Amino acid sequence: MQSKEWPKEGDLVVCTVDNVQDFVAFVRLDEFGGRHGLIPISEIATGWVKYIRDHIREGQKIVCKVLHVDPVRGHIDLSLKDVNEHQRREKIREWKNEQKAQKWLGFVSQTTGEETPRLMEAIYKKYTLLYPFFEDIVTQKEEAFDGLGLRENVKEAFFQVASQNLKIPHVTVSGYIELTSTKPDGVNIIRRALRSAQPKIPDVEIDLIYVGAPTYRIKVTASDYKTAEKAIEKASTAAIKVMEKAGGTGKFLRKQKGGKGS
Repeated sequence: MQSKEWPKEGDLVVCTVDNVQDFVAFVRLDEFGGRHGLIPISEIATGWVKYIRDHIREGQKIVCKVLHVDPVRGHIDLSLKDVNEHQRREKIREWKNEQKAQKWLGFVSQTTGEETPRLMEAIYKKYTLLYPFFEDIVTQKEEAFDGLGLRENVKEAFFQVASQNLKIPHVTVSGYIELTSTKPDGVNIIRRALRSAQPKIPDVEIDLIYVGAPTYRIKVTASDYKTAEKAIEKASTAAIKVMEKAGGTGKFLRKQKGGKGS
């Protein structure tokens, strides 16, 4: 599998510890074809370090920050202490996802006969990583392929592999809308408001559940909280506008009256 040539200063990189000595640790950069780097004892941990092996050991997977790169001499200087726990977790998650994506890319190559380097070259025209491309295939369908110049049978293979192997997590947010009308045709007005509270939004599910007059529970399921929150706002606002236009009232509540959670 093709790998990147050299990291850039400031990059976070996944490494395997090869050799730990008294004042330096030598590592392999997993994402860069096994290129080697070194971590001086001063960059192992914050504060005074007596024994490097108190902090890392041979064979361990670690995340380092790139301090300096010299392609001519083949030197890569790294820091372990400049990476916090959150950065370490996120980088490991990203690295594991890229490993999955590389395997999926191999499936597409085998199915279509397209060479893996060519497929990677096409994807890297638009994406810096492979995994987000597969995510977009599942969530955006045809739009993910825009500008990549891939043949139809290759697109179909990508879609099949992505659909079979990647499940986009979903989140749910909910709230309550109160719809009230004193008009003779108030029931019909509320029905129209409820229909308007279910706009068609790609990859978003909106459910309305009758709680008891005049309250309805609105539940939105989407791929992320930002999308879900926008959808619940759009849906509740649409219903309230219908009610107000017809001389009724509408109100959105995050929690049901009486203190019950959503």
